[in-house]
Amino acid sequence: MGKVVGKAKQMAGAVLDRDDLHREGKLQEVQADAEAEAAAKAAEAERKEEEAEIEAERAETVAERHEVELEAAEIEAEEQAERRRAEEEREAATRAQAEKAAAERQRLAGEDRAAAKRQQAAAEKREAKREAAELQREADRAEQAAAAIDPKEEN
Repeated sequence: MGKVVGKAKQMAGAVLDRDDLHREGKLQEVQADAEAEAAAKAAEAERKEEEAEIEAERAETVAERHEVELEAAEIEAEEQAERRRAEEEREAATRAQAEKAAAERQRLAGEDRAAAKRQQAAAEKREAKREAAELQREADRAEQAAAAIDPKEEN
């Protein structure tokens, strides 16, 4: 608008043969050009500032994403370690249970062997008592036979 008004003043100054009006129009036109150039440069500077802000935000977003990825990797590593530890605990518990069962089987087998030995000892004791009783009966018969042969020896 200032440029149009400046041109109009220049023309009016030329038509009216007024140099002051012509200079004023030319000055207004130059001022309008300077203002337009300043506005363009200000707009360019604002655009570059906005681009810089966008780039800074982009860099911040990339940094945040990297940080989140690192945190996710740490969490995954912790979870994997926890799963490994839990699996090792399960395996240890399974081994302990198997060892306990084996020990119980050995204990029961030992008890069974001990019971069998006790039964064998009791049977052997009964057999020994029976043999002793038999020997005692034979001895008694032998004494009776001897007494019958020689009644004097009884005393």
